[in-house]
Amino acid sequence: MLTLETVDWTFPVPIKYGPGRFAELAATCRAAGSERPLVITDRGSRDLDFVERALAVLSEAGLSPGLFAEVSPNPTDAEAERGKAVFEDGQHDLVVGLGGGSGLDAAKAVSLIARRDTPLWAFDFDEPAPDVADFVPLICVPTTAGTGAETESSAMITDTRRGIKGCVWHPRHKPAAAILDPELTTGLPPGLTAWTGCDALVHAIEAYCVPMFHPMCDGAALEALRLIGPALPRVVNHPGELEIRGAMLAGSCLAGVSFLKGLGLVHAISHMIGAEYDTHHGLTNAVLLPAVLRFNAPAIQRHCRPMAQALGLKRCDFDGVYRYVCDLLDALAIPASLSDIGVAPTDPTGLAQKASRDPAALTNPRRASVEEIAEIIRDARDTGR
Repeated sequence: MLTLETVDWTFPVPIKYGPGRFAELAATCRAAGSERPLVITDRGSRDLDFVERALAVLSEAGLSPGLFAEVSPNPTDAEAERGKAVFEDGQHDLVVGLGGGSGLDAAKAVSLIARRDTPLWAFDFDEPAPDVADFVPLICVPTTAGTGAETESSAMITDTRRGIKGCVWHPRHKPAAAILDPELTTGLPPGLTAWTGCDALVHAIEAYCVPMFHPMCDGAALEALRLIGPALPRVVNHPGELEIRGAMLAGSCLAGVSFLKGLGLVHAISHMIGAEYDTHHGLTNAVLLPAVLRFNAPAIQRHCRPMAQALGLKRCDFDGVYRYVCDLLDALAIPASLSDIGVAPTDPTGLAQKASRDPAALTNPRRASVEEIAEIIRDARDTGR
């Protein structure tokens, strides 16, 4: 199987892919000039085997690692500031982001602001980028096949003052390297495997449907679908099959590359639900996807044939893609509606107003008013799929 090969990729950042590559973490840190790396992960991962292994690999190589694991499922700006303090107090020189999307996003936020006085929200995606450089080096090691966040500096962080999720980034800030080792994902429970896999699927679908000419991102999105489509239902039922884990991890990475083009209303709404209800991002995306697809249907007809072909479907129109999505979500035991995951706002207008200002709303293939977004939320709350 090709997914069991050990290979190095140079695009869009240096990537070490293959089973067993986690053992190269210390050498990768040293190559970036580090002697005192700080490992950042989320609270849920703090006591898992891969965190202990990371610290052991680094220590055995003569490095002096630290650990910051006070990160929520939806990382906050306050947690980024605490991570910065731990980094500076420990005189660390590099950040290792280890875990799923929350750990990687927190690590990227800390790497943006460590060793400088520039506040986190000066790096808001919607604002002009500060004229700064010399960022703390960052190495990303995903342990789920979903976020695809390992090749860019952009991070979704909850703004505790405004009660929204915002994107922070800087064009000069890129990970020094990423390590994609499918062995790290084999211990994921079935539910988390399904939720994170759905996140990757949504990334590819939304990015491909953004109405922009970007053949590189479109190619990445379609290849992501080709890898994820057959692998996702199998990986949940056969969690130890390393070749399927590899296909999911590579597909997730490609889907993450593809959304440099943009995303859509699934993410715009999900970001705000996550900020307010602290739901799992991948799960929320999965629940929202059918309702957003129904809204977007008039604008994505021409995208459906290439997506259906990449997924290996017999029916290559919107109905074929939509039916595939719903059947897959059923097979993965994804709850049918937002109400089923505890998101049942009586009046979703406030969420809709926040979602309408999310950058992902601006690249949705069909423009939506605040009231139309509120109606999508009602649809996902009451009907689902």
